[in-house]
Amino acid sequence: MHTTEALTSADFGFQIDGQKASLEDVFPGFNEFDRLGVVVRQPGGVTGASCLIMAAITHFYDFYRPQLGNARGRLRIYPEYFIFHVGKRHGDYRQMDIWPPSHEVIVENDPEQILEAINDRGVTRLLVEDGTPSSATFLRETVSSAERRIASVLAYSPTGRVDRPDVTVTSSLTAEGYVLTALEASAESPEVLEQLKLGRRVLTHENRVTETYRRIELSDAIRLLTESSGPGATTQRVIAESHPSASQLIT
Repeated sequence: MHTTEALTSADFGFQIDGQKASLEDVFPGFNEFDRLGVVVRQPGGVTGASCLIMAAITHFYDFYRPQLGNARGRLRIYPEYFIFHVGKRHGDYRQMDIWPPSHEVIVENDPEQILEAINDRGVTRLLVEDGTPSSATFLRETVSSAERRIASVLAYSPTGRVDRPDVTVTSSLTAEGYVLTALEASAESPEVLEQLKLGRRVLTHENRVTETYRRIELSDAIRLLTESSGPGATTQRVIAESHPSASQLIT
């Protein structure tokens, strides 16, 4: 909860299609019970969505701010926000208030297994890495669960800038300090760390960090969960045990 004393809503700004907006415009109906999920496939990749993540975390704390504190009798709480590390761990984001450790989930590099993990944690707002959509095999019930619960989906880039953006989020250098600390814990080598920090500097102008995103449909997002079309061994076993028409190939 260390960001609660340093960040406020004034640390963030939003635009949609070039017009001033708010977090509620990006995530319509956003509330304290929302669960954010971010799928990451490369070291430090989550930082490309850090402006939006930190803005959502700060807004979450706004719902409880008068009650917060570490002293006995005060409310100590973290948002139910999750990082889904595909294939292996791609960083450590506790400095961005992604906590406790169970909120950083390592999941098999298989579209079905990733979506199952997202469903299991009740994610309502989803961020996926932008790229080339791939065909993927899912259980129909897994897709149905996601369709009935996930209210908003955006594509982000580990670089902080997507193609064809329609959402822009800015953050202060104070917020960026937490992101840089997370990078230091996430880089696999000093060389990688320097490259990641250089990428963040490119996003910084006049003491503000600017990232872009693109709103997409869930049907597109599930084809961006991983570049692997699967199904992997776990999903193959589940399909073999399921109804003959339980699985579907989404192209």
